[in-house]
Amino acid sequence: MKQDSQASKVYVELRRKILSNQLSAGSRLKEDAWAKKMEVSRISVREALTRLLGEELIVFGEKGGYFVKSLTAQDVKEIRQMRQIFEIGALRLILQNRDPQVITKLEEICDDFSTMIQRGYLGGACEADIKFHETLIASAGNEKLKMLYQVSNIPLFHQKLGQAQSHMDDYELTDTEHRQILEAIKANDLDSAEALLNKHLLRGEAAVLEGVD
Repeated sequence: MKQDSQASKVYVELRRKILSNQLSAGSRLKEDAWAKKMEVSRISVREALTRLLGEELIVFGEKGGYFVKSLTAQDVKEIRQMRQIFEIGALRLILQNRDPQVITKLEEICDDFSTMIQRGYLGGACEADIKFHETLIASAGNEKLKMLYQVSNIPLFHQKLGQAQSHMDDYELTDTEHRQILEAIKANDLDSAEALLNKHLLRGEAAVLEGVD
């Protein structure tokens, strides 16, 4: 039971870091290093890596070892399309339900994102970005939609955002766009919310494609 718990702990941590691009495409995941870092056995790390391999978040290298999967241009396009389907559907349900607690949650996440940027904590900003979009899905009130989103292992477009100070303008744009989407939700303006979310996702796709062969 303890080993299962340790493997789950490693899996959750690695998955979170991969999806937020804190572990970027091509990064090698060494069993011994992660076992030491997380104070677990190498067997637990291997079990977690095997699970991530099955979800196609990582790949096994030609000469051995596990690596974070690199995205092709087609991958990026398909991810953007999937996110549009899931998140625009969630927006429609949110505006139908009109739960004021959803607004409060999204405002708190936007404030957290702004704070992380101001403090230069870019990893935290990436996590706040993930939380914003996951909250859109969770707030739709549809458990099947939430489950499909989670099992789809959709990474955010952080190949640019994950890279230090030179891309601070990307963070600031993301902050602005999140707040614009939130204002449209507050105004119960579905057309504007959809248009703003589409613009946000297309910009993310374009930024990633600059660095994809």
